[in-house]
Amino acid sequence: MNGLIDFQLVVTQIIGFVIFVLIMRAMVWKPMLAHLEARRQRIAGEFADAERRQREADELKAKYETELRTIEATARQRLQESIAEGQKVASEIRSQAQKEAQDRLQRAEDEVAREREKAKEIIKEQVIGLSLRTAEKILRTKLDEPAQRKLASDFIDEVGALR
Repeated sequence: MNGLIDFQLVVTQIIGFVIFVLIMRAMVWKPMLAHLEARRQRIAGEFADAERRQREADELKAKYETELRTIEATARQRLQESIAEGQKVASEIRSQAQKEAQDRLQRAEDEVAREREKAKEIIKEQVIGLSLRTAEKILRTKLDEPAQRKLASDFIDEVGALR
């Protein structure tokens, strides 16, 4: 087998391959591993940064949602206050209108009472005038009993007609 395999060539190739691997390991493999490690760390850092930013975004979202709920609650409260104020104003207007209506009604009743008193005074004056005229007629003419009764009846009818 000596002819088929040259041991010296095989040993030389093995030695050359081992030297090549050692040189490659020193020159290429370590820098390549260092580069791969740096790349791995950079990617891990980017993932950590992305997670940090995601947490910050989630916190901001929660904060904005809380603020939005607060604003909505405030808006609802102000709306309720405005409705209550409107109802209060409407109630005040209603009560003021009722008071004014009662005042007008009272003034009208007072006016009617004054007019009634005036009318009573006028009727009283007329009754006095009629009584005086009747007495004057009685005194001017001496009447007998039936004539005096007729005169008094006419007076009563006249007073009744004035009312």
